[in-house]
Amino acid sequence: MGTANVHIEMFFDKDSSTFSYVVADTHSRQAAVIDPVLDYDAAAGSIKTDGADNILAYLAQQQFTLQWILETHAHADHLSAADYLKRKTGAPIAIGEGIKKVQQTFKLVFNLGDDELTAKGDYFDKLFSDSETFAIGSLDAQVINTPGHTNDSVSYLIAGNLFVGDSLFMPDAGTARCDFPGGDAHILFHSIQRIYQLPEDTRIFICHDYQPNGRELRYLTSVAEQKAANIHVKADTPEQEFVQKRETRDKTLAVPRLIYPSVQVNIRGGQLPKAEANGVSYIKIPLTLK
Repeated sequence: MGTANVHIEMFFDKDSSTFSYVVADTHSRQAAVIDPVLDYDAAAGSIKTDGADNILAYLAQQQFTLQWILETHAHADHLSAADYLKRKTGAPIAIGEGIKKVQQTFKLVFNLGDDELTAKGDYFDKLFSDSETFAIGSLDAQVINTPGHTNDSVSYLIAGNLFVGDSLFMPDAGTARCDFPGGDAHILFHSIQRIYQLPEDTRIFICHDYQPNGRELRYLTSVAEQKAANIHVKADTPEQEFVQKRETRDKTLAVPRLIYPSVQVNIRGGQLPKAEANGVSYIKIPLTLK
């Protein structure tokens, strides 16, 4: 197993400011796709697959075979293209085993019956446990549980490269919010400490960049840079200071624009809700009167 043969390609979805990645072993030509995105127009209720098709075209161009579709968590800001990629390639969809807790929570939110969701990890082909190892061709890969943003958040350490989902952003943007169901700033602090224990030259690939102060788009950082400069949690930041800063900021944040469509699809591994008698799928939006 090695690290010299790793190839990483980034894909950016501008609408949701999301990075997806192809991670490939150039020797075996086996690859994984991390956090793929569907194109979704909320106003029109329309879905396109342009972004996912770009990834498929790249895999074909490079003669890579898709071995894994990896989700870092059930995202609340974009719809996953995991199921679409699976239908096109046959590759299995994997996520952390914490997805069962997320499914249990949102099964109640959306009033879903067992025929739609058992909340036992259904719709996913592989549920990773903490510290579980796997391979992408000849590349070593390990799962690191990093909950706090959500119950199911994991990071993937692949040949010295860490894909952190939403747990960390670029240092000038800090860390993920913790006010979603199952989120907890104390837990996120300890998850980040696990990341900070990795070698300082470990490269960190983030899932979103919102370009603070209008700077250029960035997706790559390192353990050393995060420990030295993260605006929410440096190497010597006390837990309570981080928690207070994180919880104070979370109280000011709006609900994500696509949270209900996204979570409803993403707890199903990217599958749309079952079509009704007229052949159309519908997204549920819980209503509250204030």
